[in-house]
Amino acid sequence: MHAPRLAIVALAIGVIAAACSGDGATSTEPSVSTGADAQGFIAQDGDQVEVHYVLTLDDGTVQDSSRDRGSTFTFTVGAGDVIAGFDTAVRGAKVGDVKTVRMEADQGYGEWSEANIVAVPFNPDQGDVAVGDEVFLTNGQPAVVIEVTAETVTLDANHPLAGEALTFEIEVISITRA
Repeated sequence: MHAPRLAIVALAIGVIAAACSGDGATSTEPSVSTGADAQGFIAQDGDQVEVHYVLTLDDGTVQDSSRDRGSTFTFTVGAGDVIAGFDTAVRGAKVGDVKTVRMEADQGYGEWSEANIVAVPFNPDQGDVAVGDEVFLTNGQPAVVIEVTAETVTLDANHPLAGEALTFEIEVISITRA
């Protein structure tokens, strides 16, 4: 009666050994595509992508640059970490690709909206506030003080680049797939 039990144990050991050998096993380690060793990943939703970028406005002003800061920017494609146009520009790219993409405001920080101008009661107990100060609304959204009176403080909660077309030069440095 010990022979069937021994056969089952031997079979279980064989299955475990095969799984540990890497033959057909699925790894939980992330796969990385980078530099000369790139495996040819094409960026897709869920991938962590490392890029360098330069953001330029239509008047030629460089608004932001990861290169100027000396550090790359990493985000997860499709996770809502970046503006829609940036996600779209990177989706489908490979390591080493350099793309220049112009996007309208609706793919960037949205259109400037009068609805984002709000007046709140002035409360002298909250301290001094002056035109140009950046403050944070109760939901954490930043706003800029545009007017202060004895009764109200008027805030502009539009993003500073709202209404602007944006041009990004994006270089894909690495793609990590979980």
